Amino acid sequence: MANYDIKKLHDRILNILLEFDKVCKEHNLRYCICGGTMIGAVRHGGFIPWDDDLDVSMPRDSYEQLIKHSKEWLPEYLEFVCAENDPKYPLPFGKIQDARTTLIERSHLYYLGGCYIDIFPFDAYPKSALKRRLQCIKYHYLKQCLYLVHRDPYKHGHGVSSWLPRIVRKLYTMEGLQRRIRKVLTKYDYATAPYAASYTDGYKKILPKYIIDEYTTYNFEGHPVQGIKHYDPYLKCMYGDYMTVPPVEDRWQHNFHYLDLDHPYRDYKEN
Repeated sequence: MANYDIKKLHDRILNILLEFDKVCKEHNLRYCICGGTMIGAVRHGGFIPWDDDLDVSMPRDSYEQLIKHSKEWLPEYLEFVCAENDPKYPLPFGKIQDARTTLIERSHLYYLGGCYIDIFPFDAYPKSALKRRLQCIKYHYLKQCLYLVHRDPYKHGHGVSSWLPRIVRKLYTMEGLQRRIRKVLTKYDYATAPYAASYTDGYKKILPKYIIDEYTTYNFEGHPVQGIKHYDPYLKCMYGDYMTVPPVEDRWQHNFHYLDLDHPYRDYKEN
């Protein structure tokens, strides 16, 4: 289990969600809580008690608007970070982070920022099952290369295990991979596509677009937020029996390498 006060972390990331919700309402951006956060809303009326992150999704057009205007729309202490505005950013989706805090997820995946909520774009898939499969293969190949470029190649020592990440670093750059990933994600038009998903979830999580494209209001820790209206087919596809609380040994947490909710990440000095 986590070695930090999860209630304090919940308070911080809930604040990010509520500020993000204000921005979306003010500027007509569409979003929904998703993943484990959607389970939390349905099953617990808020956070899954042991969950230490918060996930939202946005249709591609709203996601692009957030990229373009986040600096003017978000409060000063919140930052939307993504590949489009930070060449060192190592993920294929964005985050809104609290710059008053410091978080390092893993020592071998060093990206310095604050505690955050994940922002996943919902992107389009074509009608053809073969083309959907090919899209997934392309995306997950590039995503794995992105991980290897970012990861410390000597995580497991200087032997054979370091060869693959070192080879990938010879073939690709972070910026080049992010450009190729974006090309895959935006190949099909979301407005007219019959299928959609967060590409990060994989081939088996692709759904008819109507299931994940209609939103309604849910209570989340006493606050109204937007979630997926057709939550049952969505959550069954994602998790199976989502209403059964898992045993303690199956309750996953990040166990962050370093977390400081009281000091800004720009003041962090590595020991």
